[in-house]
Parts: sequence; C-alpha cells; structure tokens
Amino acid sequence: MSRRIGSILIRAIITLLMVAVLNFVLFRVIPGDPAALLLGGARTSVSAEQIEVQRQNWGLDRPLFPDQVLDYLSSTLRGDFGYSFKFRGRHVADLIVERLPATIVLVGLAQFIAIICGVMLGLYAGWRRGGAGDNIATGASLALYSTPAFWLGMILVVIFSTALGWVPGYGAHSPGAIAGSLDWLLDYLRHLALPVTAVALGLVGQYVVVARAAMSDVVTEDYMVTARAKGLTGGQMLMRHAFRNAMLPVVTLITLNLGYVVAGAITVEAVFAWPGIGGLTVEALNARDYPVLQGIFLLLGASIVVANLAADLAYGLLDPRVRQ
Repeated sequence: MSRRIGSILIRAIITLLMVAVLNFVLFRVIPGDPAALLLGGARTSVSAEQIEVQRQNWGLDRPLFPDQVLDYLSSTLRGDFGYSFKFRGRHVADLIVERLPATIVLVGLAQFIAIICGVMLGLYAGWRRGGAGDNIATGASLALYSTPAFWLGMILVVIFSTALGWVPGYGAHSPGAIAGSLDWLLDYLRHLALPVTAVALGLVGQYVVVARAAMSDVVTEDYMVTARAKGLTGGQMLMRHAFRNAMLPVVTLITLNLGYVVAGAITVEAVFAWPGIGGLTVEALNARDYPVLQGIFLLLGASIVVANLAADLAYGLLDPRVRQ
C-alpha cells in the first residue's frame, strides 16, 4: 500500500514539472508581443525604442532557452509567479487570490448541485433501466451533455433576466450595494442564480450518463443474481452491493471535475461578466499577459494533478482489489 502511494506521489511530482515547462512554452508561441500590444494602445505615439525598453524591463529580450525558462522555474518553485504586464505591475498571486473566491463559489456550488442531482438520478435510472423514468432521465441528460454551457447561459439570460426580469444577468453585485449587509448578500445570491444554473445544467448530464452506465453494468453481474437468489430485497441489494461498485467510475469523474473548480467556467463567466478566474484569463489572454496566464494555468494543472491523486486514493478505499 505504501509503495503504491509513493508511486502515485512520484508520478504527480513529475507531471507537475512537465506542466510547468509546457506552461512556459505554450504562451510563448501565441502570436503578438505583449509590450507592443499594451503600449500600442496608448493615446500618444510610442516609438520602437520605447517598446524595446519595455521589453527589456520585462525580460522579454532575453533568450527563451535557457535564460527565461530557468528564471521561470526557479521563481515558481519559490512561489513567486511574477508581475502582471497588463495590471500595472501587480503580483500575479494577488490577482489570482482576488478573483479565486468568486470562481470557487460559482463552480463549487454548481458542482455540488450537479453531483447530488446527477449521481442520484443516474443511479436510479440505471437501477430501473428500461422504464419511463430511465428513458426521460437519459434523454434529458444527453441533451444537456451535448449543449454548450455558454449557450445555456445565454438562453437563461434571455428568459429569466431580459424577458421576465426575475434575476440580474450581469456581474456579481448591483451598483451601490453596501458590502457586508443583508441586502448585499441577497443581491449577490440573485446575481449568482443564473450562472450557477448554467454551469450545473452543463455538468449534471455528465453525472447522469456515467452513473447510469455504471449502475447498468453492476445490476447484470453474477453477484447481483446471487444476492437476489438469496432473498435480499431490492433496497438491500442496492445498498450492500450495487451502490459501492457503481460509484467507482463516478468517483473518477467527480474528482476530475472538482479539479476544474479553480479554473472556473471561462465561457459562462464571460457570458455573465462574473469576476472570477475565467474573466481574468480572457483579459490576460487578450493582452498576452504571460505571467498571469502562466500562474492561472499552473494552478489549473496543479488542481488536476491533485484531483487525480485524490481519485487514486479514493479507488483504494472503495475497491480493496486496487490495494493489492
């Protein structure tokens, strides 16, 4: 068991190192020079010499390999993600910490709703496969699974914000809201309603499909036939035998999706102008803000690696055969 955990940890460390190097290279191949893009938008004309001076200040004139990549890796190991080009020299870590809570609230709440509803509905559909409930749940989940979340978001805005006017469809707060008050909290929840619904609907289809397929496989196993022959009731068969075995592939999906919580739903955040990591990613990408993009995607890569690590450990708890 300890050897297995050690092997998992070593793979996780190697993967993180590879993610860090790929993270550095990925954004250097994007067309466009950040100094020219930012200074080129100034009201007064900017000369080529001034742009070159700014590139030197940012260290962009140095060779990519090995100078820039070694500086990047050493500073990353120290926890220093550098300074933003676009946001006037602010620390990348400060920008991420500032935007991260909004994303965790949005995607975390949506994931929780989708997991509870999707897994329970999928397990029920798989247990009662072939029935009316199974057909309805499967059809609806496949429709949601194949629909882009941002399109769902736009439909929700048109119906519930523009047409009916029930909830806001833009931002996280109304202008003039006093932070910390009860009205501020209620206003925040009203702004949160539509983006959470859009993300949850986009995720619930995945959980229904995977949970139903897992349960459908389990109910045909020999040990389920034996349990029925021994006189166990449907509830006993479900809780003692079917549920735990059907949860194995579902746990993998849950842990991997939880790894994306810190990344946010970029397209949904863009639709609702939600001030989270997704919005920050779009702003940094448009400005070729390498340090911010590197910090965000390194955080995303680390969260996915940790999620895989959690899935491997959870498998060992759910299935004793994995611990052998």
